[in-house]
Parts: sequence; structure tokens; C-alpha cells
Amino acid sequence: MANFTVNPRRFDPYKNFKFRVKWDGRYVAGVSKVSALTRSTEVVEHREGGDPSTPRRSPGRTKFEPVTIERGVTHDLAFEQWANKVWNQGAGPGAELSLADFRKDIIIDVFNDAGQKVISYSVYRCWVSEFRALPELDANANAVAIQTLKLENEGWDRDPSVVEPLEPTFTKPPA
Repeated sequence: MANFTVNPRRFDPYKNFKFRVKWDGRYVAGVSKVSALTRSTEVVEHREGGDPSTPRRSPGRTKFEPVTIERGVTHDLAFEQWANKVWNQGAGPGAELSLADFRKDIIIDVFNDAGQKVISYSVYRCWVSEFRALPELDANANAVAIQTLKLENEGWDRDPSVVEPLEPTFTKPPA
């Protein structure tokens, strides 16, 4: 039997299109896509000398996959400014990388259908390993131009302080 702790009436899963991304204390405008948060742990196989032929397995190093963030091209410079902290073209020898602040923690918030925050993940010590300022441009296409940041990171976790809120109810107005 399922263990419902907050809302035993909720059966619908959360949607994957109600989210926002925050860094430097503010939500970033226009983010339309965030790749999956993925971690994998290597398997270490070992065998004792007296074992016949069955290896034992134990966990090894854990790796966190890069997170890719996409948004439509606008005049907002947030993506480009962060990417420039990792490699600033023309800055001169010894000034290509901003050691003070090229890493950022980001927050990914997920919202329910009522617009209430229901899940929040923090992704730690991110830095831009790839920046696409403009996509391929095509005069025959009918699409939004998308900027992309690929963020290397050192792990993520879910914020346990964000709990499932009470869902709002709507009453009929008096007749």
C-alpha cells in the first residue's frame, strides 16, 4: 500500500512543463528546457581467492551528468555573461577565467497545476562547459532561436524543506 503522508487524494503526477530555474538569487527568464538530473555509480567487482567463480559487487565512484539548459534568444545576457566567466575571449593572458565566480549553484523548482512549488532541487558548483549563442539559422524554418548552456556540476539533491502544499479549493460564488 502506498504511503501518503500529506495529500492522500493526490493521484496525478506533476507535469514536466511547470518549472523555473534560479541562479544568483533570481529566476532566469525564458528557460524552456532542462535536461534530466542524472547520476550514476560505478560498479566495483572483486572476488575472494577462495570463491569459486562468483564476483561480488560494491559501489564505486558516483558521477553526476552535465545539466543542459535551453531558452529562446533574447536581449537578456545571463547565459552569455556566465559563459564568459569561464572563457572571456580577448581578455588577455591570465584573465580568461574568472576564478572568483565562474561556478554557481542553481535551483530547479517544479510547480503543480495550481502554480504552487512542490519540488526543488539544488545543483552544486555548476560551470559552463559549452555555450551555444545561436542555433543554426534557416530562412525556411519556423522555430524559435534557442540558446544552450551545458553545465558541469558536482552533484545535486532535493530540498527536503519543500513539502507538498495543501491544494487550493475553489468555491462557487453566491448566486
